[in-house]
Amino acid sequence: MTNSKHTHVADMTAVELSQLFQSKALSPVEATQASLERIEQCNSSVNAYCFIAEQDALKAAKQSEARWFKAAPLSKIDGIPSSIKDLTSVAKWPSRSGSLTSSEDLAVVDAPFTQKMRQAGAVILGKTTTPEFGWKGVTDSRLTGITRNPWKTTQTSGGSSGGAAVAAALNMGVLHQASDAGGSIRIPASFCGVFGIKPTFGYIPQWPASAMTTLSHLGPITRTVQDSLLMMDIVATPDIRDWYSNSVFSGTWSDANKQPLDGIKIAYSPTLGYVDVDPLILKLIDVAVTSLEQLGAKVERVTPNIQDPIDTFSTLWFAGAAKVISGFSQKQRELLDPGFLKIGEQGSKIDIVDYMKAVEQRAELGRTMQAFHSNYDILITPTLPRTAFEAGQNTETQQQKHWMDWTPFSYPFNLTQQPALSIPCGQVNGLPVGLQIVADRGNDLMAINIAKHIEDLIPTQFLDAPRIA
Repeated sequence: MTNSKHTHVADMTAVELSQLFQSKALSPVEATQASLERIEQCNSSVNAYCFIAEQDALKAAKQSEARWFKAAPLSKIDGIPSSIKDLTSVAKWPSRSGSLTSSEDLAVVDAPFTQKMRQAGAVILGKTTTPEFGWKGVTDSRLTGITRNPWKTTQTSGGSSGGAAVAAALNMGVLHQASDAGGSIRIPASFCGVFGIKPTFGYIPQWPASAMTTLSHLGPITRTVQDSLLMMDIVATPDIRDWYSNSVFSGTWSDANKQPLDGIKIAYSPTLGYVDVDPLILKLIDVAVTSLEQLGAKVERVTPNIQDPIDTFSTLWFAGAAKVISGFSQKQRELLDPGFLKIGEQGSKIDIVDYMKAVEQRAELGRTMQAFHSNYDILITPTLPRTAFEAGQNTETQQQKHWMDWTPFSYPFNLTQQPALSIPCGQVNGLPVGLQIVADRGNDLMAINIAKHIEDLIPTQFLDAPRIA
């Protein structure tokens, strides 16, 4: 349960570990060894890590141990076992992006996220799995294979940050970097029963830029809200390499205490007006929203005046895929995931006028949501309309053409660049369900406050080993 104190090192949160490091009751070396042991026990069943750097991690842990012994840690996450998604560069490590087309050469520089984590003393254990170039909402690739759901290993972890979410669910490391250009933090967080936040665009620098450009946000996936906030303290600062990282958050994320809900205006939209949702999921969301209302929030069932923007999103998404494959030889194209190659080829045929119309439609959606939030502080929806389906396939049913067909709650808020998060709110038939909280741009702490209340209202179950099915 999220509110309980853990006794096994491998089950502890970052907050708990940091407190024990400070009191010298536990060493970062012991915490790192516990995480590495958990990886060794679990990774063969779930395939969350594609690269593990045991010696590098132990070396960093020993350096952290020396700092804590001198009472001179670099930050609150100094010594905390962490991971980086394999779309993000880590110097002297492979950077494969889940693709057979990638080079086996080692990266020569840390990406901003990696650099900030290292400078804070975090112990980076390795890199987590992603589908090829993060192109879809599940996690499998020709390079690394299938990443599986820890709650039922026949089911998908979701994606594209599936490895990060599985690692968080099993505490194969405590703090996990993820990315989200259409739901890739929130989808696997929901399927795996953990917390994930896509903060306001620009808060966390991203370099090199994503192929999906301004759709893509970086963010944390962790077991608890507070652990993610510890990460945000470190990584949500501008970097000169990312021209878009010009948004500056004033304050300290981890100091955001839970605030009363009296007077908070919540819009609850179970379907956004166009989504078919599993009734059992809606029951769980209803219970959570009712609990918020009982705490003083003003809840209204209302849907923003929007229509499904899937065509707008697909135009931008396919164009991004086209950019990735544009320089590839025929031999390289034959190595690609056939689904990714297909959307890339579709993207290369998009007329520039149609592309600019999609840009205009995106702006209109953003204006509509901004006006919506002038009346409502928060929008709540399910994170996904279904629980995790079978692993190894891109869609839930044959009638669905693309992964976006089963993720209708997530990609609209990449188009608008709003903060959006997924918080666990129960299970259906043994599989986790996520609740999505969306706020106006720059109002991330409002969404986080709601998440903290849900976390207390609905204690989350966690695993110490995958459930093999």
